[in-house]
Amino acid sequence: MANVLVVDDSIMIRKLIKTILENENHKVIAEASDGEEAYNMYTKFNPDLVTMDVSMPNVNGILAVKRIINNYPEANIIMVSAISQRDMVFEALESGAKHYIIKPITREKIISVINEVLCPIE
Repeated sequence: MANVLVVDDSIMIRKLIKTILENENHKVIAEASDGEEAYNMYTKFNPDLVTMDVSMPNVNGILAVKRIINNYPEANIIMVSAISQRDMVFEALESGAKHYIIKPITREKIISVINEVLCPIE
């Protein structure tokens, strides 16, 4: 079981991810709707995992990942975005995200990626 911070400016996406995670016995300990709030929630709760949207108001997901990783290099962050351009995927991974999921979100995609990030095969 992982404690998870879910970050997306869409409340519907946050609810969908939360439902999927809780059905798999993970615990959503906080939610955020932009990158600034995400950083503050990460600092407050120190989650095992973060799901982070790319396109959000104020501070976008890429900047939030860079800030979190700069201060917490062990952070496990999965980007979740409708943006599928190769450059964006590379930028997200280079900023410190462990994985990139392209929307639409499915239970199978999210669970597979979470398992890969939290339990890597060495």
